[in-house]
Amino acid sequence: MKIFTISGLGADQRVFKYLTLEHNLIPVEWIKPEKKEPIIEYSKRLIKEYGIGNEQEFGILGVSFGGLIATEISKLTKPKFTILISSVETKNELSGIIRIFGKTKIIELIPERFLNPPKLIARFMFGTKKKELLNSILDDTDLNFTKWAIRELVNWKNESKLLNLIKIGGSKDKMLPPKEKNTILIDKGEHFMIVDKAEEISKIINGKIKTHHNTV
Repeated sequence: MKIFTISGLGADQRVFKYLTLEHNLIPVEWIKPEKKEPIIEYSKRLIKEYGIGNEQEFGILGVSFGGLIATEISKLTKPKFTILISSVETKNELSGIIRIFGKTKIIELIPERFLNPPKLIARFMFGTKKKELLNSILDDTDLNFTKWAIRELVNWKNESKLLNLIKIGGSKDKMLPPKEKNTILIDKGEHFMIVDKAEEISKIINGKIKTHHNTV
């Protein structure tokens, strides 16, 4: 079965190479957003671009900001399951600071060049041992996309819960700390745990899919 994978803000499909899932991972690469394009419309374009939902059985996996996109795509299609890693399912799981930031509209005033944090700060926030990988991803980040993504994150309106959800969060995630009881906690997992805790996460996902979603 195909699982469409959506990476985090500024990241790319390199973060998925450490997973050992028993299914075919289909990378969904970021496309250029239109100016102030709503996240729902952007998600619709990704669905069309990758033919998501054309097959009867498929899954969707989103990490960090990619989890927001995965959620919106799941609402528009009928995946057998949706996997969120280091992410949120609804706007209510976003921290108060993020939501206040959205209401102030400050993001509109920040030049793109200021959205690339010093690598030392980024490593602290992501909490990873794979410093070279994180540095490489940060160097390749499109800051125009980053600004769009941050705007959509802080202004996200979704309150709908997903069916057949597998949600995994890290107990030490500084960026999107898990709040809801339906989150499977990874002990000492940080925001980049899809890389650093890939073996543990893979085992959980494979087990959940086999047990609850009747696939081989």
